[in-house]
Amino acid sequence: MYRILIVDDIDDNVVLLKTLLETEGYAVESATGGWAALRQIKASRPDLILLDVMMPDMSGYEVIERIRSKQDLSTIPIVLVTAYTDISREEGLKMGANHFIRKPIDADKLLACVKALCSEVNAGEVETADKTHAN
Repeated sequence: MYRILIVDDIDDNVVLLKTLLETEGYAVESATGGWAALRQIKASRPDLILLDVMMPDMSGYEVIERIRSKQDLSTIPIVLVTAYTDISREEGLKMGANHFIRKPIDADKLLACVKALCSEVNAGEVETADKTHAN
C-alpha cells in the first residue's frame, strides 16, 4: 500500500484529499505546515507528498528545497497543489516538484497523477522535476 503525505494548513483541503485517496486504497497521513511535514517525513518516509504552496510557517517551495537537499529523501515524488493563480508551474517544477495541480482539484486528474507517480516509485523511475508530469 502506498503512503501519501498531504501537507496543507486548511483542514477542509486535507479532509477532501484524504477522503479521495483513502477511497482509492492509499494510506494517507497529513501535516498542517512545512515544519511539521519535515519532521514527519524524517520520522516515516512517505511514497508521495501532496504539498500546498502557500502555508503560514514555510512555503511549499522551501519544503521542496529542504527535501531535495537530503540525499535520502531527494527522490520522493512531490506534487505541488495551489489555489493561487500567480504561482508559476514552471517555478515549482524548477524547484524540484514532479507535478503541479491547481485548486479546485479535478479528482480524476489528481488520481491519475498519483497513480502514475506511485507506479514510477514502484519501478524506481521517479526523477525530480520530470517535465513529462508538468501537464
